[in-house]
Amino acid sequence: MFSGLDIKKILSHPNALTLYRIAAIPGIVVLLLFPNRFCTFIAAILFSAAAITDYFDGFYARKRGLVSNLGKAMDPLADKLLVSSTFIMLSSHGWVPAWMVCIIIGRELAVTGLRNIIVERKEDVSATSLGKYKIGFQIAAIIPLLLHYPYFGINFHVIGMVFLWPALVLTVWSGVDYFIRFRNLLRN
Repeated sequence: MFSGLDIKKILSHPNALTLYRIAAIPGIVVLLLFPNRFCTFIAAILFSAAAITDYFDGFYARKRGLVSNLGKAMDPLADKLLVSSTFIMLSSHGWVPAWMVCIIIGRELAVTGLRNIIVERKEDVSATSLGKYKIGFQIAAIIPLLLHYPYFGINFHVIGMVFLWPALVLTVWSGVDYFIRFRNLLRN
């Protein structure tokens, strides 16, 4: 049926983990259409599983020597799609201020545009350590925000908001850093 394609090889490729992250998005969105304790808990688990693939796809790609231009482009795009769609759903319930979501998504779109220019100029588009901290704090904020409801006397929404503020600062800072580092490409 697949005439020569080795499905096991394809599914074990690091880029498959990136695709799994993208495939999780509709499930998270659907679960958040029904904001109750069960659905938000399952959404948090699904989001967590998808987010952890961000670490493993890069790890396996470097370990196996499978770093590719496709992976370099798709990995940050998958992060942006996962984080942005989840933040939009959280904002639709009023669990996250919409202005914060607008800043985060605006930065992601602006940096994606800049990354496209960087790729056209054959420059390196690898994530910086600042960008990695940014996504780490965004994930650390989203998981408790998804849980939203108190469990075992712990107010997860408050914990998520505590992580969201540094995530916002790192989001803006890393975006400004990108534009400063590549400002010469914007002049041409």
